[in-house]
Amino acid sequence: MGTRRPLLAPPPPDERPDAVQRQQLLRVRGRSVAWLPPLLLLVVIAVLDWNTSGEFRIISWIVLVPGIAAAICGVWGTAALAVLSLITYVTVDTSWPHQYQTGLPDFILVAIGGVLAVLACAVRVRGEQRMLHMQDIAETTRRTVLRPLAPGWGDLDHAAVYLAADSEARVGGDFYDIQPGLHGTRVLLGDVQGKGLAAVETAAALLGTFRETAYHEPLLHTVAERLEIRMQRHLRYSAELGRDHGDRFATGVLIGFPATSPDTADTAGTQDTVEVVNFGHEPPLVVAPDGVRVLPPGEGLPLGLSELGYGSPPVLRVPLAPGETLLLVTDGVTEARDATGAFFPLRDRLARALARDPRIVDPRLLVGLVRDGTLRHSGGHLADDTTIFAVRRR
Repeated sequence: MGTRRPLLAPPPPDERPDAVQRQQLLRVRGRSVAWLPPLLLLVVIAVLDWNTSGEFRIISWIVLVPGIAAAICGVWGTAALAVLSLITYVTVDTSWPHQYQTGLPDFILVAIGGVLAVLACAVRVRGEQRMLHMQDIAETTRRTVLRPLAPGWGDLDHAAVYLAADSEARVGGDFYDIQPGLHGTRVLLGDVQGKGLAAVETAAALLGTFRETAYHEPLLHTVAERLEIRMQRHLRYSAELGRDHGDRFATGVLIGFPATSPDTADTAGTQDTVEVVNFGHEPPLVVAPDGVRVLPPGEGLPLGLSELGYGSPPVLRVPLAPGETLLLVTDGVTEARDATGAFFPLRDRLARALARDPRIVDPRLLVGLVRDGTLRHSGGHLADDTTIFAVRRR
């Protein structure tokens, strides 16, 4: 099941590692009470044994106490409960007449059970620490590839949601960014073919090139060419290292918001013009209060496949009225299927939502609507990484 959270929000409790969830659940006012369940069990066993007949002794069940502690307590807590269990066993057992005492065999059972529980707890704690360390590494990688974007970054209202098909990885082959520069603001969204660390590495390479060229280059066409060159270089580099991933490629959409002059910025009601380069990706949607339209798909091939075509993809110039929002998604949305195999009807859902409330064009409301609709349609089972990204001129 895929990740259920906006990219920049902290993970909700149901997505944190099991160890973290357990620690959260077994805390009261910030203090751990993980010792309480095994201690209660110890008391219950001792009281029941004291009140049973001599023919039915259950004091040896006390060996369960350190075993349960090993699953939820720390090493020292488990050791303390193991010792307490042994002391309780001796105290309760010797209080019975000699003919009813369970004796040395059960004493050895409780002692060995306590030792094994402490060892198992040490292994568990070490594994949890390693898991949390790997989670930190994955989070750092995610924030490096998909860096946080400040509100209004590049003079754009924006919102994004990233849903990873692998909820443990937290990052995959989907990527996006906004880069303000000397010649306006550029936006990139893409999807690397394949999964795993190789796809993350490719996404990081493309984003690094985008952040530099989008800032300096005056022409969006040049930025597109540099992205293709970077993809080819990365593929050759991977092949030289013996990591040939076959015909790896990346689809994407590159959008340029030209810099506005003070004269045009003060003119109300005029249409803006954005430049779009499509690298074989799903065309962006323009969401307006009065409806939804699809931008032209363009004729570009995915990044990495330029040798199969003729030159770079064209730069399309598209009018964009004030208040209209560009919605970009990866195939995790468009290829989401329900139980019957039907694809998610993105445009229909948007049209119905706009008819109910035109304010849905706000980027944050828009990505929330698409995210919730995608998860409901797919039953929460995402077959691919999913990115939903909405931007509009402030």
